[in-house]
Amino acid sequence: MKIMENVQKVPGGMMLVPLLLGATLTTLAPGTAKFFGSFTAALMTGILPILAVFFFCMGATIDFRSSWIVLRKSGALVGTKVLFAALMGMIASHFIPPAGITSGFFAGLSVLAIVASMNDTNGGLYMALMNQYGTQEEASAYALMTLESGPFMTMVTLGVAGLGNFPWQAMLGAILPFLIGFLLGNLDHDIRSFLGKAVPVFIPFFAFALGNGLNFKVIANTGLLGILLGVTVVVLTGSVLLVADFLTGGNGRAGVAAASTAGAAVGVPVVIAAIDPKFTPVVASATALIATSVLVTAIITPILTGWWARKFNNRSPFSKKLKVQQEG
Repeated sequence: MKIMENVQKVPGGMMLVPLLLGATLTTLAPGTAKFFGSFTAALMTGILPILAVFFFCMGATIDFRSSWIVLRKSGALVGTKVLFAALMGMIASHFIPPAGITSGFFAGLSVLAIVASMNDTNGGLYMALMNQYGTQEEASAYALMTLESGPFMTMVTLGVAGLGNFPWQAMLGAILPFLIGFLLGNLDHDIRSFLGKAVPVFIPFFAFALGNGLNFKVIANTGLLGILLGVTVVVLTGSVLLVADFLTGGNGRAGVAAASTAGAAVGVPVVIAAIDPKFTPVVASATALIATSVLVTAIITPILTGWWARKFNNRSPFSKKLKVQQEG
C-alpha cells in the first residue's frame, strides 16, 4: 500500500491528512485520550512538546553564512509580510471583538486567525517553487522564512500592533529552542544534518495532536470562511510581496511564491493562548480557519507562481513598457 505517496498527492497532505484524522477521532470519540491515557493521550494531546522539538530541529537547518544578497531578499519578504500582517491586525481589531465574531457568515473570524494566517509563509512550498521557477538566490531566501514557522513572529506582530501582552520571558521562551538549534547546527554541520532530517518527521505528529483539539462541527462552520481567508492571504499579501520583490531586484515570482500560509501556523493559536489566555476563546475557530487557509494557499500559490514565471520568463513585467518608453 502506497499510503505516504497518496497522502503527499494532497496539497499540504502531510499536515492536512493527520490533522483531519485527529479531528475525526475527536468528533466521533471525544473521550479517546482520557480513556487510554499514558502515551496514547500524550500523542493525542502533546502539542506543545512536539512543537518545541520541531522548532528546535528547524533552527538547526539554517546556515549562518548566508550571503548578504540572500539575507536582503529573505529579509525583505519576511519583513514585508510581518508588517503587513500587523497592519491588517490593527485594522481588524477595530471591527472584530476580542472573542471573535460569534454570528453570521463571519462567525469564528478573529484577529488571531487573520494575523497568524497572513504572518506565516509556507517556507517549504516557497523553496520548492523557487527551485523550479526561480534562482538559487531566491530559493535560499527560505533561510529567514523559517523564523516565521512558529508563534514568535505572531507574538511580535500582535505586540507591534498593540493587540497582545506578552512578557519578554514568554517571547524569549517561544524562540529559545529555535535559537539553540540554530547555534548547534552552525557549530557542527553533523548536528545540522542529524536534526534537519527530523523536521518533516514531526509535521504529521503535531498535526495529529492539533486535530485532536478540533471538531468537525467547528470546521464545517468555518470552512467557507476559511476558503475566503486563504484567497485573501494570496491576494493581499501577494500584492505587497510583489512590490518587495521588485524593490530587491526580482521579477515578482518570489513575491508570489511567498503568498501562502505555513502548515506550522496551525499550531500558533494554541501556543499564543497558553501565553496570553485572553485568546483562549478563539483557539478552536482560529485553528480551523488557518488549517483551511493552509490548504487553499497550497493550491493557489503554486498555480499563480507557475503562471507568473511562464508569462514573464525571468524578466520584469515592467521591462516591455520601459523599452517602449525608451524607444519613444
